[in-house]
Amino acid sequence: MARSHHIGRRDFIKLVTAAVGSFIAAGIGIPAIGYLIHPALKTGQGKEAWIPLGPLENFEIGKPTLVNFTRTRVNGWERTSNSYGVYVVRTSADEVVVFSNVCTHLGCRVNWKEEIGAYVCPCHDAEFAADGSIVRGPQPRPLDRYEGEALRIQDGIVEILFTEG
Repeated sequence: MARSHHIGRRDFIKLVTAAVGSFIAAGIGIPAIGYLIHPALKTGQGKEAWIPLGPLENFEIGKPTLVNFTRTRVNGWERTSNSYGVYVVRTSADEVVVFSNVCTHLGCRVNWKEEIGAYVCPCHDAEFAADGSIVRGPQPRPLDRYEGEALRIQDGIVEILFTEG
């Protein structure tokens, strides 16, 4: 005897309800899951950027000027803001030199001392000359400089290519 593959009304309604419910759940669930895990998949933002330091005319020739700026880094759900500083020294009418204000010994912030004409680290009395070279102290190398491709004057604005990390 041949058996028919007849489906009952109740089974048909269950099957259609399950299919429509699954389709709706997938339509809502997949984007929701993507929204939740997307920040964890992103790599850190803001690793490299051109930082404007100000108009060239704001910097006095021969006098180091401290410029501070803040960078915000997003890594997944974590948002971190860090403060940085550089010394801009205008050497002529259209040229500048930019030094990091971070001591190359332990990362303390150096200060320009006009009376002695040097950058001084408050941590270990390290001293750097006006050109960033080592005068005395335990530091292993001169102050880091922004130069070449990492420094530009564009439309009268001094900019550095800042790389985090």
